[in-house]
Amino acid sequence: MGGKRVNVDSKFQAKKRVKRYHADADDDRISRLPDDILIDILSSLRLKEAARTSVLSSRWVNLWKHNSRLDFDANSALCRIAQRYKETKLRIMERRTYVKWVNSVLRSHKGRATLKEFRICFDLGPPAQRAITKWLKFAFARRVERLELDLLEYGDFCTSSSEMYVFPQELLTSRTLSFDFKDLKALCLKSVAVTDEAIDFFLRNCPFLEQLIVHNAQKLSNLQVRGSLKHLEIYHCTRLKSIKVSNAPNLTSLTLTSLEGLLLENVPMLVEFFVMGGHDNIYLKQLPRALSCCISQLETLTLKLCSPTVRLKIIECPFPFPKLKKLVVDFFAKRDESLIELASFLRTSPYLEEFVSIWDKPSRTKTQGKNNAAMPFPHLHLKVFKFLGYFGRSSDVELVRYILNNCVVLDKIIIDPHYQAVFTHTPVEADDLEAEQTTGIYAKQLEAEIPRRIEFVTL
Repeated sequence: MGGKRVNVDSKFQAKKRVKRYHADADDDRISRLPDDILIDILSSLRLKEAARTSVLSSRWVNLWKHNSRLDFDANSALCRIAQRYKETKLRIMERRTYVKWVNSVLRSHKGRATLKEFRICFDLGPPAQRAITKWLKFAFARRVERLELDLLEYGDFCTSSSEMYVFPQELLTSRTLSFDFKDLKALCLKSVAVTDEAIDFFLRNCPFLEQLIVHNAQKLSNLQVRGSLKHLEIYHCTRLKSIKVSNAPNLTSLTLTSLEGLLLENVPMLVEFFVMGGHDNIYLKQLPRALSCCISQLETLTLKLCSPTVRLKIIECPFPFPKLKKLVVDFFAKRDESLIELASFLRTSPYLEEFVSIWDKPSRTKTQGKNNAAMPFPHLHLKVFKFLGYFGRSSDVELVRYILNNCVVLDKIIIDPHYQAVFTHTPVEADDLEAEQTTGIYAKQLEAEIPRRIEFVTL
């Protein structure tokens, strides 16, 4: 069987290989594959799972050490410290365990080819400054293609500036290190104190960089983005005053938490836009102006709102979204408020095919307040409606009925009555879990109103 073999270890003598490949038919055929194929297989496994294969036989002892994807995932440990967040000693212990694990793997690693992926994801801060810097040097020295440094507190929350890992500028400017960043395709930095200059360096020196994600970087103030990027995400960088995206011919998706200081120029491929609104209407008022250069080409728009609907009716947009096919409105609310104002925004998208409404942390109180009737308006292309976080409130039913009465080609409704978790590791509150026991009943009650021609799905 053909295939390139790599120099795994001196213990693997040629005689042993010949003997192994001429073993009986009952022998393990997978173990007889070339090393490079086995290493590719191991690289598709979780890191700890790949390491466990070392006990299979002498052939497998060192194969996992050539893994080209180093994803240091510790999801279970993050869940433990999030669930027991008051136990400081546990958090310290889990941090030390994580650092030791990464150090141990890197000491054992034997791969010399380009590192395809290097991912650090744990609640780490200044105490791990030296260790993290050493890990970055390891990744950069191996011309990493995809680098993720996710240091969010408890895996979910923005870390305070004083507890944040500081990205060392010398990694980029030192002549003695002289790393080659030309292979970098994706860079993700979360709760990392990184500067405008560092981001600019990566944009200038990584010709194949396609994805840039930066979360909670409080040192960012003025960004200028250009070049080969396809996906850009700047999230919760609260001190950012301006962001200029120009001459980015390949950019297809953009995610921001503010429209303040946004300037878009020459982004002909931009079709997907995500923005988080505030507790007032200012962001939505800015939306048409901010997107003026690309509003006619957008196909997917996601609005994450911090208050119920933020009066979407204010957008009597003189610039409709002529190509918008999917609209997602994700909002956080504390009481039962009418959602019918969403209808006015739907009317700005005449070719909309899918509408998704998401309740984050919805009120569990069902009120019987007076509903605000929406003017009938035929949505001639809307085929799919999703309601995530449905609870059976009067406002919920009101929106579903509007969709039923005005979407003439609607063929599918998807209702998810479950709590829409905002965080990945932080446990759901007991009251929310208890409420889920009744939401399924409300969803079933809705089924009686759905015409048979429409597929009705409850999750």
